[in-house]
Amino acid sequence: MDVDMQNIKKWVVIYPVYKNSKKTLAEGRRINASKACESPTCAEIYDCCAHLKLPCAIESEKAYPRDFMQRGRVRVLLKREDGSLCNPAISSRRELMLHVAELVPRHPGRTKKQEPALSSTANVSKPVKGGKKKR
Repeated sequence: MDVDMQNIKKWVVIYPVYKNSKKTLAEGRRINASKACESPTCAEIYDCCAHLKLPCAIESEKAYPRDFMQRGRVRVLLKREDGSLCNPAISSRRELMLHVAELVPRHPGRTKKQEPALSSTANVSKPVKGGKKKR
């Protein structure tokens, strides 16, 4: 991508907490909880932005001020220097967040992580007992 990395400070900042369905609005979630995804990571957000053909960069040393224990954020370029959009389908920060929140649950790393967890909980089931309790 032919993008000048000098002006990265002018790029849009996306923190994972903006799309986390487990967070409240007061904790920093920026989109509707029904459209948000559970615990997104910077790497997943970066991959989704790259999939949308947007120039992006991970800043792993930065943290969200309200939740400073979670490190990392993603910088994304929406408009070039001449004002033209990098991806015509995404014209605002909000549209970007909604597109990324839609893509993160389908991320290849996420689906592989969730499958073993689901199968292990399915095997551990309580045996069903019938009858009355004896005294």
